[in-house]
Amino acid sequence: MDIGALSTVLSQVNVRQEASVSVMKKSMDQAESNGDNTVKMLEQSVRPHLGGSVDLKG
Repeated sequence: MDIGALSTVLSQVNVRQEASVSVMKKSMDQAESNGDNTVKMLEQSVRPHLGGSVDLKG
């Protein structure tokens, strides 16, 4: 494999990795925002004692 082709392949891998990280960051920001909105919604509930605990069974 020549140097030009190797450079191109490495550049493409780097761009794909940066795109993946960028998408992951946006997903994490959205999840955090949704969590914050859920907390605010529960705080404004008509019955604030509801939703204080979650019963998880697997």
